Amino acid sequence: MDGKGKGLSGQSVWARGRWVLLLLVTAVLGGCATLAPSPPQDQSNICEIFREQPRWYDYARASQEEWGTPIATQMAFIQQESSFRSHVRPPRERLLGFIPWRRPSSAYGYAQAQDPVWGEYREDAGALMARRTHMKHATDFIGWYNRRSHERLGISLDNAEHLYLAYHEGPGGYQRGSYNNRPQVRQVARNVAQRATRYQSQLERCESEFRCRRFYQFGPLCPD
Repeated sequence: MDGKGKGLSGQSVWARGRWVLLLLVTAVLGGCATLAPSPPQDQSNICEIFREQPRWYDYARASQEEWGTPIATQMAFIQQESSFRSHVRPPRERLLGFIPWRRPSSAYGYAQAQDPVWGEYREDAGALMARRTHMKHATDFIGWYNRRSHERLGISLDNAEHLYLAYHEGPGGYQRGSYNNRPQVRQVARNVAQRATRYQSQLERCESEFRCRRFYQFGPLCPD
């Protein structure tokens, strides 16, 4: 075989290698999504949510202790943003009505955090390895964001409706009152607040299940 033939053979091998690599990367990414927890079956009851995923209680409680946002509010935010789906993104726009095109934003994961503010969070909170697809980091992000809204905008950490408006509109949009001309956003914020109130009422009846569920949690090792 002449040199030209060998060159074509080498290109063919390289092309096949690239396809194999692409398939491996796709399989790994798909495997991560497959291994993620399934969304809770009953999302109307925070007790049932934590019974399915008790570690989520630990994450939300740690975020509450660090940043001050109540557990019920954190979970109401996540239910609204992603319905507890770990890898969800906004649906793609359609070019000419049928061709998949760009996504309207970079929102991703449980908290639907966008790229710029996620970068701010990782740097400010020292969470450089945080992933938007992990509930621990999603709850911590929401706590961090709401603390920032509290400090910059004066919103009480117990005011789930206005915390959500600031979360949705951003601090600048909230200060301008952009939500006043967006009745749908106002309604969503009210829904989030109502869900947070309902979650809080439910949690008060079942939280003891999750505070001291491990064999070593007793006495001073059991959270108050």
